[in-house]
Amino acid sequence: MTQWLLVMPIFIPLLTATACAFSFRKQSLSSVISWTGAIANLLVAILLIQTVIANGLQVTAFGDWKAPFGIVFVADLLSSSMVLITAIIGIAIVLYSTADLRSKPFYAIYHSLIHALLAGVMGSFLTGDIFNLYVFFEVMLITSFGLMVLGANKAQVDAAVKYVVLNLISTMVFLLAIGLLYGATGTLNMADLHAKVAELSDTTMMLISGLFLFGFAIKASAFPVFSWLPASYHHLPSAIVALYAALLTKVGVYALIRVFTIVFDLVDSGYQPLLIVIAGLTMLTGVLGAASQFNIKRILSFHIISQIGYMLMGFAIYTPLAITGAIFYIIHHIIVKANLFLIGGFLKRKQGSDNLRELGGAYSAMPWLALLFLIPAFSLAGFPPLSGFWGKFLVIKASLQTEEYLLAATALFVGLMTIYSMTKIWAEAFWKPLPENAPAPVTLSWQENCLYITPIAALAVITILIGFMVEPIYQLAETSAMNLLNPQPYINAVLGGDSISHTAPLSANGIAGGSH
Repeated sequence: MTQWLLVMPIFIPLLTATACAFSFRKQSLSSVISWTGAIANLLVAILLIQTVIANGLQVTAFGDWKAPFGIVFVADLLSSSMVLITAIIGIAIVLYSTADLRSKPFYAIYHSLIHALLAGVMGSFLTGDIFNLYVFFEVMLITSFGLMVLGANKAQVDAAVKYVVLNLISTMVFLLAIGLLYGATGTLNMADLHAKVAELSDTTMMLISGLFLFGFAIKASAFPVFSWLPASYHHLPSAIVALYAALLTKVGVYALIRVFTIVFDLVDSGYQPLLIVIAGLTMLTGVLGAASQFNIKRILSFHIISQIGYMLMGFAIYTPLAITGAIFYIIHHIIVKANLFLIGGFLKRKQGSDNLRELGGAYSAMPWLALLFLIPAFSLAGFPPLSGFWGKFLVIKASLQTEEYLLAATALFVGLMTIYSMTKIWAEAFWKPLPENAPAPVTLSWQENCLYITPIAALAVITILIGFMVEPIYQLAETSAMNLLNPQPYINAVLGGDSISHTAPLSANGIAGGSH
């Protein structure tokens, strides 16, 4: 049962991708296949996290080859949570795409690539082997490039080239680090590496861990290697960029957190001070870039960078509370950022542009959309009691506890600038009158409106639920953080091939009152 449960989040998207590819001449059939696959994946993701919560960490070794010699998949509370949230985003994107891209000739192939990309993301979260992490990164790179050039115009091809070149650099550095690590230790199983890396000389460990840090920084779009993201994302169809914004950079952050807790210790690696600086500069440069833009997609693309900075900030501080905040922030940001791009795409479909100078009157024409925009916008800016407030509260509190006052001040300033960006979108797109020279608004059918609005409304509801029912998500994040900082149970389970229970969180007294 365990083996199939850990395989299904990858097998179902791959099977769905294959079926969609074979149905490329029948758009209605490909839609049904895509919906069915997305729903099946969500059900499996729910079953997986329920199993982990009830029975502890789940491990499966394929072909009766026990770790560290065989391929191992591992589901702990963090990875199963990421699988679940990926499945939720998958359903939202599939539903939205049915309205947004159904008229395109590449519609069926698009769905095929979407599910193949989801398989790569799920595999990255579940693998217990660094080489297979590289393999799943490659699956994501190939499928994401394929999505970028489907029906591409000149601007999209230019964006795709920038995206691929910089990500290929990341891939080559990652592969080089893997080769050096295997040569130095003779293994690539993460659990097995924990002890063997500790035996390396300081120089060797710093070299190899530095290569991993550089490779993951590009994937995560951290300072100063983030230029590929704002140069490419704004040219993409809204459904595709929402999927990328939600998941791709978060896989980079997840890999960084996983490798620099189980394989390397961030403090022992010597890169903690550097990562603190990177986190602050990522926040700052991202939000300043967003403030200078007048295109919705470009504003939101730069804000991906600034919000990645908060996640890196939490991890770089490297205390239980800080890593709890980083995990909480990842969960919040996946939902919120995808939703903002979906709303921006809907505005463009209705009003023919996503340039703020050509938009206006959306509040009077669609007051319900204005409300749905305010929820993720306020959450991204950190307004209480929405989800973004709690994530920022946790990482800023942790920075104050560790006397990283400059980092805390940077985070607060970035929050204020985020409010400025969200207010600019509100004032220009929703509040001001529609300009006389603006394109004529498009009237959509009732069915199209439903397909657009349903995923937007569902993600807005999830954002509210995370904010108002913060305790379960906090406990999930706190337990995950403690398991990362105390990896020995993970190591014992993987190398022994048995399921174990998670370690209990240090505190269950709530965010404000917990002792950390």
